[in-house]
Amino acid sequence: MTQPARVCLGVIVGVKGLRGEVRVKSFTADPADVDAYGPVETKDGRKLDVTVTERREDVVIARIKGVADRNAAEALKGTELYIDRKALPAAEEGTYYHADLIGLGVELVSGEKLGRVAAVHNFGGGDMIEVKMADGREELVPFNDASIASVDLKGGIIHVNPLKGLFAEETDEEEQKREGDDT
Repeated sequence: MTQPARVCLGVIVGVKGLRGEVRVKSFTADPADVDAYGPVETKDGRKLDVTVTERREDVVIARIKGVADRNAAEALKGTELYIDRKALPAAEEGTYYHADLIGLGVELVSGEKLGRVAAVHNFGGGDMIEVKMADGREELVPFNDASIASVDLKGGIIHVNPLKGLFAEETDEEEQKREGDDT
């Protein structure tokens, strides 16, 4: 599976003060790294020169060259900030860029196809992959060693361990069949 050409480093979620500073929700391992790779691009290709001025957990306060007042900063709210994939270091063994996971197929270790990764979320308790199931449902799967058996980026597939209660719609009959298959 091909990697995306650009990776989203963060999104402007608000403003701070009257001098044009913005609040950026960072998607980088170190939130302050949102300015570490040089100018960023918007979805439509505009280049923005971002300088982080403060750090507050996963939100950073930043200045954007040419944005000098609150109104100009407000106009940028919701803007996603991208960087060329080539500017990023290679992911370490066992770690993945969220952008690389989106679109991968998801199946049980038995080979049963479940769906595709629609998004990756972190609500504070660790990463979760949102799986768009073949039947149209959406399920959240913890992206951890207990739930994820393997990730094959080249093959375009994530193998999920069949943990009890992982998929909400599983009936008792389906659960018994699955447990019977595991023995």
